[in-house]
Amino acid sequence: MPAAGLGRRFAGDRPKQYAALGDRPVIAHAISKLAAVRGLAGIVAAVAPADPWWKEAAEGFDAPVVRVDGGAERLHSVANALEYLRSVAADDDLVMVHDAVRPCVVVADIERVVAAARGRTHGAVLAVPVCDTLKRAGPEGSIADTVDRSRLWRAFTPQVFPLGRLRAALGSVIESGRVVTDEAQAMEHAGARPLLVEGSPGNVKITCPEDLALARAVLATEEPRP
Repeated sequence: MPAAGLGRRFAGDRPKQYAALGDRPVIAHAISKLAAVRGLAGIVAAVAPADPWWKEAAEGFDAPVVRVDGGAERLHSVANALEYLRSVAADDDLVMVHDAVRPCVVVADIERVVAAARGRTHGAVLAVPVCDTLKRAGPEGSIADTVDRSRLWRAFTPQVFPLGRLRAALGSVIESGRVVTDEAQAMEHAGARPLLVEGSPGNVKITCPEDLALARAVLATEEPRP
């Protein structure tokens, strides 16, 4: 779980992963969803070295939670977490990467994307098809054209890959100086074609303060897990 971001667009008194969502910070909700997944060995969070909020947020979960130092960008944080996992797991073990600011992911969706990734060296990604009409902007903000949305998806997390292949893909991206916005893009650069697994559109990513209200509404509709 990359959790070292400062959340500059969030404009709060603390990074968005620590914003209050009900009686817990956003990241605690995200961790609790991962901790509820059957067969999960543990959680590794990549956190800013001087983070003053992490210790309180990381307490009281049903799965082991390990902290490592995060990096300058998301990919560096994930790479640091994978380096730790390399010492306790095999290259063909599955690892999933989940945003600390996606507190509304459905546990059943996590288990489906993990199941889809088993036996697939290219991995799998939770996503939803695009349903809005998409416009490409031209000069001065005018519409240049309408984009065909029939094969477009919004990539969510978790994203699930074999540990060794993801570590190698991220290492290659970092060495080349490229910046990727998710792990699937790093795998694509390595020639992989991850499987898209449709999940719930309620898998909200907290980016601005207004997203908290939407996340509260989504969490309020959740049914207890059997």
